[in-house]
This record gives sequence, C-alpha cells and structure tokens, in this order.
Amino acid sequence: MKYLHTMVRVSDLESSLDFYCNKLGLEELRRIDNDAGRFTLVFLAAPGDSEAQVELTHNWDPEALTGGRNFGHLAYRVENIYELCQRLVNSGVTINRPPRDGYMAFVRSPDGISVELLQSGKPLPQAEPWASMPNSGEW
Repeated sequence: MKYLHTMVRVSDLESSLDFYCNKLGLEELRRIDNDAGRFTLVFLAAPGDSEAQVELTHNWDPEALTGGRNFGHLAYRVENIYELCQRLVNSGVTINRPPRDGYMAFVRSPDGISVELLQSGKPLPQAEPWASMPNSGEW
C-alpha cells in the first residue's frame, strides 16, 4: 500500500491556489479539467516531495462547502516555522494557533481546511511575537 493524495474540495480555485501555492509554498504538479463532469482537479505537493500530494477538487457548479474542521487537517514539516508564519501573516493569513512552542502552528485555507505546520527537527527557541500570541478562531 502506498499513500497517494488527500482530496480537498474548494469553492474558489484561484483563491485556493493563491493560499496553497503563493502563501503556503506548495507547487502545482498537474491539472485536469473535465468538461463533461464540470470539474477541475489540481494536484499540489511541497517542493521536493511530490510523493505526498493534495488534490484540490473544484466543481464548476456552485455548491456550499461546510464542515472544514470535520476533515481534520493537512500537516507539513517546514524548515523554519517562524519565517513561514511571518510570510503567511504578511500575506494576510491568520495564524489560528501560533508557534508559541517553536514547533507547531495551525492556519486555515480559504475553505476552512485546517493546515498544521511542524518545525523540522527540534523546536526553535521561543521567540516573540509568537511566544505571547493568543489563538485566533478554531484550528
């Protein structure tokens, strides 16, 4: 058995790609537009790790997407959690669970999918503004 991907439905493909690619740093591997089925699939992965993919599924006909928290979360190991969180904040992303411990943070996609960020290796030394930043919303 081999892990292939996790599928996440998205309501706005462009805002989702902005979040996952431009802000979070994933790369688009391939895209499938299915005219007959009226949907687009976009496969993403962290740079250098194409084995662990996220499939964004965008149905062209509008539908209400709810319960993002019920999905659980995606998780990514990152080289420097403070640098990534700062880049996300600078891009307008709310840090729902700041990396107060130098190790773990949570953010949400435009459709409410929770994304866990974990520091590679040992936790970084605690640092401000993260150490004293409160949680924001659900994560």
